[in-house]
Amino acid sequence: MNNTNHPVQDIDDIHWILGLLQNFEAGLIVVDRDQHICLWNGFMENHSGIAASKAANQPLFKLFPDLPERWLRKKMEGVLLLSNTAYISWEQRPYLFKFKSHRPITGNSPYMYQNVTLTPLSSPTGQVNHIGILIYDTTDNAIAQQELQAANRRLQSLSRVDGLTGLYNRAYWQECLEKEFARFGRRQESSCLIMLDIDHFKKVNDTYGHQAGDIVIQTIADTLQKQARKTDFIGRYGGEEYSAILVGTNGANAITFAERLRMEVEASVIEYAGHTLSVTISIGISEISLEQYSETEWLEEADKALYQSKQSGRNRVTLFSDSQ
Repeated sequence: MNNTNHPVQDIDDIHWILGLLQNFEAGLIVVDRDQHICLWNGFMENHSGIAASKAANQPLFKLFPDLPERWLRKKMEGVLLLSNTAYISWEQRPYLFKFKSHRPITGNSPYMYQNVTLTPLSSPTGQVNHIGILIYDTTDNAIAQQELQAANRRLQSLSRVDGLTGLYNRAYWQECLEKEFARFGRRQESSCLIMLDIDHFKKVNDTYGHQAGDIVIQTIADTLQKQARKTDFIGRYGGEEYSAILVGTNGANAITFAERLRMEVEASVIEYAGHTLSVTISIGISEISLEQYSETEWLEEADKALYQSKQSGRNRVTLFSDSQ
């Protein structure tokens, strides 16, 4: 009796396995050496809109012309040749099949992120003539990881940026100063350091209040940012004082930059609570040199030049020289 039950049991086993494959919470495709589809489960039916009966025996790349054919063929050839499983993560390629996300509104992604496994399938004789392709929906994990990375980038940005002006804060600008001085030690490429502050700023605060002072600080920062290049490092050094590293700029060109900035600030008009405010700035410049023993001395020279501009009547530019 046991022998007569075996065929029935085998049929039951096959039925259960097919049911499991059809309802498996991942895509399952089997293709032969010519990339014709031999198996197409329920997951693939649901997300592609193509029934298994329509997919059967169809060339995979004809059915899905948007697939990266050259790249995927190479992957498949490697699986068949070496009889090794190959893995593709969503970080390498966001998706293989461009399926819509099942949560396009709450999931923050219009398409499904996928991890893919390519597995060699052996016949009873041991030959590998088929490949199993497993498609895993990793959208939730991918979105969570991307949001975490974005949050980390925002935190990193906040740690570098001055909240009022959007310029680099003093701590991060100081790091940039150290790196630029070290770079000069290796390459001897000219750069200039600029220190500037707003003339008679205390009078603005005392007359119009600190909110007006903040607007003035923001306005000067915006003007400085517009004048600078992307390669320059612009920071708020503290209070009404700003700092800038003009990378690859010599003293003469730094003076041209500073004079243009000074004149633009002098000509600008700031409106606040029915009042019209005008301010000027004083600027000190130091060109980097081999005589400077550290970035601190470079900074001190720019500060001395700024002090000279103040002492000479304000609203002017001074380039540091050894005679100061």
